[in-house]
Order: sequence, then structure tokens, then C-alpha cells
Amino acid sequence: MKIEIAGENALILYFSDQVNDESSAQIQAMIQALDAKVGNGIIDLVPSYASLLVIYDDDIYEYYAMCQLLTDMAKQLGNQDDQGEGKLITLPVYYGEEAAPDLEELAQKAGLTTDQVIDIHQGQIYRAYAIGFAPGFAFLGQVDERIAMPRKSTPRKAVPKGAVAIADRQTAVYPSVSPGGWNLIGLCPVLMFDPDKTPSMPLETGDRVQFQAISKEEFLAMGGQL
Repeated sequence: MKIEIAGENALILYFSDQVNDESSAQIQAMIQALDAKVGNGIIDLVPSYASLLVIYDDDIYEYYAMCQLLTDMAKQLGNQDDQGEGKLITLPVYYGEEAAPDLEELAQKAGLTTDQVIDIHQGQIYRAYAIGFAPGFAFLGQVDERIAMPRKSTPRKAVPKGAVAIADRQTAVYPSVSPGGWNLIGLCPVLMFDPDKTPSMPLETGDRVQFQAISKEEFLAMGGQL
């Protein structure tokens, strides 16, 4: 782990120079450890793909003490077998034609049938590497190379809420209607962000996600809209 200054009371921890499950699990484990052991000394923790921004209370911890604390905690976590697996969350997806405007094109470019693309997409367990772009938008990886697809050259002006999409080796669920250039392959009826609930999102950074195909009738019964 490498530590760099990110502000007068902020440090950024780099766990790897690559995006992978190991570094994501280490970040999740560090977040859990800091929440449990440091408490009020931490103002905010902002995880990303392979790094963690730590904003601390400099009335409680001075710079060198915080650096030493983080280094010691990283060493302790490195000796543990359990490195923050996160929750395993299943998200239902309706992959029907009217819900998946880019599925046929993606399948053709991949040299697969649409059923094969669906099987590959729902057969993988993904890690939530980061949450951003919009509240509840979780960047999930890694998508199987066989169905990885670049972003569209011309983004849509409005992607529907709940759209399940692929861009390169990432997949995601759009939490609300918004512009977007990802390839749309289905719709998820689960609300990905609700400010009136606690927690406001069904998943957090470090969690694992698996998609599960459902019928049109099941999708509508769960509150989905076409």
C-alpha cells in the first residue's frame, strides 16, 4: 500500500496499480477496520477502483500519526485470510427485446446468440469497484471478455431508470433516467437509489453482485416499467 497526501487533512491510499478483486477486497477491509477502530477520528472515506481517500480530523490525529496508523492497519489486514468479501446481492433482470435495445447488436458483434450473451452476463459474479456518476450508479466488474463492448460513439440523451448496461469490461444498472453511452441489454426492477431509505442504496463499494434473468411477468410484478 502506498500513501500520498491529498489535502491538509486527507490521505489517499493506493492498494494496487490495477483494477482487481484483491485490491477491492483490501479497500473494503480497510473501510471496515477504520469504522470499527478509529470512529470520530475519520470524517469521510471515499473508495475508488484501487484506492481509498481518507479524510481525517486533524484535531484528533496529526499527519504522521495517521500515516503510521494506516500503515499498521494495512499490515494487520494483510495477515488475515478474510479480506472484506462484501455482501452477495442478486439483482433480477428482464432481458426481453423491448428492454434491451442493444442486446442483438452486441451479440452479433461478439459472434454469439442473445441467449449466450444473457447466460454469460448472469453467470458472472461482479465486484462493485466504485459508486459515482450518479447516486446509486455502481461500476461492476469484470465483464467476461466475450461480451465486453466499447461505449457508444453517440450517447443516448435519456437512458431509462433500471437499464442494465455494459461498457468495456464493466456493467451497471442506471439508477435514474440520465444521458448515457453504455450498451443496454436489459432492465432491473430494483430501485438502486432511494433517498428516503436507510441505507439509500442496496449495495456499496466492495459488495458482490450477480444478475438473474426473470420473465416479463415477473419484471412487471416487481414494479418494473416498460
